[in-house]
Amino acid sequence: MAMPPIVDQDTWRAELAQLRVREKAATRELDAIAAQRRRLPMVELPDYTLVGADGPIRLADVFDGKSQLITYHHMWFPDEEWQCGGCTSFTSSFTRLGFLDNYDARFVIVTPAPIDQALAYAERVGNRMDWYSTADSPFGAAVDAPHDGGFALNVFLRDGDTVYRTWHTTGRGVEQLTYTFALADVLPYGRREEWQDSPEGWPRVPTYSLWLDSPDVARLYGPRADAR
Repeated sequence: MAMPPIVDQDTWRAELAQLRVREKAATRELDAIAAQRRRLPMVELPDYTLVGADGPIRLADVFDGKSQLITYHHMWFPDEEWQCGGCTSFTSSFTRLGFLDNYDARFVIVTPAPIDQALAYAERVGNRMDWYSTADSPFGAAVDAPHDGGFALNVFLRDGDTVYRTWHTTGRGVEQLTYTFALADVLPYGRREEWQDSPEGWPRVPTYSLWLDSPDVARLYGPRADAR
């Protein structure tokens, strides 16, 4: 297996300083993007009804008294034993969301699955987020996450009983919201995925092959997980 070249401390620090210039520029660009996001207009939504663990609930009440809400729209395949590995793996990383209270915000999962199936699956894979069903609601389709579509992430603002949609992303747009890829990207070999620009001889694997699939998540974090 190839390895990075070995150099003296001064050479290493000089190379690191060059990289740091680009890293800081990227940080400032992300700050600028966030500033533009805060200036986006918003769209008023009708009064949707979802279903949670305690039964039907208005979208405005999913905020649980908060003014801001993030929803991750978890893909669902009826009658399948395991659901989307990407969705399952992504959402498994969010185990402590209480810090959002200080930001007057909440983060929940929305899925087209019937609520009893969704909650059973969450228990099976050890997911600690709150789940809501859109099985009988057009809400998912209205926010670019139809029942037969892919995953998505949406953000909303509430003013009394009126809910507004403020931001949406999908695909690699959700990467910035989890630590998993960020940690892999600082490793010497990175994610190892074949599409990435890496030096000659670096280990490469097919894209997605190192991602946790749903059975892996259940094994690591579910009720029968080994103590770690």
